[in-house]
Amino acid sequence: MKKTILIYSFLLIGAILQGMAMAIFLFPHSIPSGGAAGIAILVNHWFHLPLGFSLWLSNVVFLVFALKYFGYTWTFRTILAVATTSTTVTLLSNDFFAIPHTHIILDIMAGSMFFGIGVGILIRTGASSGGMVIPALMIATYKNWSPGKVMMGINLLIFLLTALVIDFKIVFYAIICQFISTNVIDLIYQLKIYSTTLLTPSWRKK
Repeated sequence: MKKTILIYSFLLIGAILQGMAMAIFLFPHSIPSGGAAGIAILVNHWFHLPLGFSLWLSNVVFLVFALKYFGYTWTFRTILAVATTSTTVTLLSNDFFAIPHTHIILDIMAGSMFFGIGVGILIRTGASSGGMVIPALMIATYKNWSPGKVMMGINLLIFLLTALVIDFKIVFYAIICQFISTNVIDLIYQLKIYSTTLLTPSWRKK
């Protein structure tokens, strides 16, 4: 029981950190933190839907695959993480929480760090941030590659599309964001936690 409470507490913390990184530091500059975020920005750009709802919409298809590949527990935790992240983005995207941005590079660095920490925590708790993390984890577990690097490769394609539609400079900024965040994700993923093993290499559905 204590372990379950600890897992879900960390899950919520990770999802909130991820949402904060998107809403406060990255989305104001139209910088996608990942493939799903890139799709959310495009949906927002084309259809003017709220960013939080767009983020949830971009995750639905991948969650269907997650149910078959990772099982019900992992998928439920990921749905909870996505819902928490989307809610956080919606709340913090409100003008009431508007924060003055001093420099885009500083925002990218701060957003990438918070995003990487958030996603790293989610992976360690047996969940994910949804979106492109799901196929990235499938490939990473099958090939025994680091999830952060696989995720970066997949997301580059989405970044290129986002850049073509909105601004080509986004590719440059998004690559910086991915480089920082994926290294943070891998750092947290590889941390050795002996007292409470929230996630072991056997987390894939058998």
